[in-house]
Amino acid sequence: DPTVGKTALAQLFRSDGVHFQNYTLTAGVDLVVKTVPVPDTGDSVELFIFDSAGKELFSEMLDKLWESPNVLCLVYDVTNEQSFNSCGKWLEKVRAQAPGTTLPGVLVGNKTDLAGRRAVDSAQARAWALGQGLECFETSVKEMESYEAPFHCLAKQFHHLYRERVDAF
Repeated sequence: DPTVGKTALAQLFRSDGVHFQNYTLTAGVDLVVKTVPVPDTGDSVELFIFDSAGKELFSEMLDKLWESPNVLCLVYDVTNEQSFNSCGKWLEKVRAQAPGTTLPGVLVGNKTDLAGRRAVDSAQARAWALGQGLECFETSVKEMESYEAPFHCLAKQFHHLYRERVDAF
């Protein structure tokens, strides 16, 4: 959904914690590219992160831009229950782009620095993510807390898919 911190998360990760971006509307998709070492291997993967608009206005154009995804990152705002509830809709939308395949990914609850306004319980988010086959993370982009962990997990998931395909080939 809009204003959950997708762009701020992607930009902070790309800049290695140097660049925190306040809210700017993403129209369509911004591409963020970064090479990420895969934990527990000597390998690295180049992640092409499609930072997609959350506004419904742009949702039709996303189908073409999300063609053949390998992994996914759903982001919600821990102070906004609707943004969490919408994750199911976004998950269906992206999985429709890769029918018949398992699409690994992560669920990221952002804005944990606003603890007094929390509306989504961590355990509830973890349980939903687990039921969807996703890893679950919480972060505060503003405080630069745990913003790298979801991307390292995505790199590991992508590497695993790659190894499976190479072995099958």
